[in-house]
Amino acid sequence: MSDKKISIAVVDDHTLFRSGLASLLNEFDDISISFEAENGIDFQDKIKFHSHVQLVLMDINMPLMDGYETTKWIKNNYPHILVLALSMFDNEKEIIGMLKAGAGGYLVKESKPVDLHLAIVTMVEKGFYVNELVSGRLLTSLKNDKLTPHFTEKELAFLQFCSSELTYKEIADKMGVSPRTVDNYREALFAKLNIKSRTGLVVYAIKNGLISI
Repeated sequence: MSDKKISIAVVDDHTLFRSGLASLLNEFDDISISFEAENGIDFQDKIKFHSHVQLVLMDINMPLMDGYETTKWIKNNYPHILVLALSMFDNEKEIIGMLKAGAGGYLVKESKPVDLHLAIVTMVEKGFYVNELVSGRLLTSLKNDKLTPHFTEKELAFLQFCSSELTYKEIADKMGVSPRTVDNYREALFAKLNIKSRTGLVVYAIKNGLISI
């Protein structure tokens, strides 16, 4: 990285957390907080005067305009700005939802400052940050410049359903196959991609344009 500071915006509806996070990050020599916003609408108003921002730390649950919609808006209007989701939640629904909206990484708010700093720096350098929440092994598969594995039509259909909230049994019903067959699709993809979680499969599929979002 260069000596230039990373310009960051913090979007969160909790004033104490938002301000505390901004103060904490300002202590890092390579980070500069450009502005804070309490929701997506507030962010839209302020970004007009701070288009140099490189990365946004984005909360999910906010009034007026939440993290999902704000992230989509950023990617449509300021595609160069990176979004790192920072949330209290660590379940698949929120993680997948933010990644599908355009976030390049996801951290829980209880993360250590050093981990947040690492995530920010990694995002700026690589464009994404993958940790154990979104399958640690995925980072290797994204970094390796290998030929894209071959996927069958059924495997691609299964990947698409994986990005929904359907259970594996419900996916089997939608595909008109047995739950055991769906298990076979999943295990085949796990082995093919060296991934061990449903979230990891979805992240891989999104990053490689294998599913529509």
